[in-house]
Amino acid sequence: MKNPTKKRVLAFLGLMAIIGFLLFSLETKLKKAKETLTGIVQNYSKVMEIYSKDTESFYWQGASTRYDLQDYSRAIKNYNKAIELDPKDANAYYWRGLIKGALHDHTGAIQDFNRVIELDPKDASAYSWRGRAKCVLLDYKGAIQDFNKTIELEPENADIYFWRGSAKYDLQDYAGAIQDFNKVIEFNPKNADGYAWRGAAKYLLGAERSALEDLSKAGELGKTEAYEIIQRIQNK
Repeated sequence: MKNPTKKRVLAFLGLMAIIGFLLFSLETKLKKAKETLTGIVQNYSKVMEIYSKDTESFYWQGASTRYDLQDYSRAIKNYNKAIELDPKDANAYYWRGLIKGALHDHTGAIQDFNRVIELDPKDASAYSWRGRAKCVLLDYKGAIQDFNKTIELEPENADIYFWRGSAKYDLQDYAGAIQDFNKVIEFNPKNADGYAWRGAAKYLLGAERSALEDLSKAGELGKTEAYEIIQRIQNK
């Protein structure tokens, strides 16, 4: 990849899309969890006063602390206690892994997701989040293996095709990345990130006209940064 314009496209689009999609995915997950847990924390606080050794109480207390109060440290302590009381509590490992990821302890998160998978080899979400953590640690090959397993368990999970495509992209497997971004767009024709990443991959394969079409579509769908990339390509 000797062309400096291509390098700028790769760096700019990679930073924009990876960070944006990571935050969106995490925010969506946390929002859903917060909606599920609303009101539970007060009830379980009372329960814990009576049943201080109840594993489920520590589990829910940890979750509500994490999402309602943003107290990561306290949440982790509660999950630690839940795991101490029940070392086979896959849910506690799972949520603790998410918290560790939010705290940028991606190695620790992977260790927790490893445990979830040991306890439940068919937990697609654990493979998915372990793969995302591996992406952050630049272990793209390992991430792709996890995404493959996630897709095997949940073939309709469009998000994972995106993540797998981005990992292939970072490994410079642009043809493979395009195949995954095709699936992302197939699932959701209005996915701006899918068009943006596919356009970048096409450009790096030399298909400039088709790449510009995808980037233009991404811009139309609200990914306005794509227009800046188009200008860079046209002004090279």
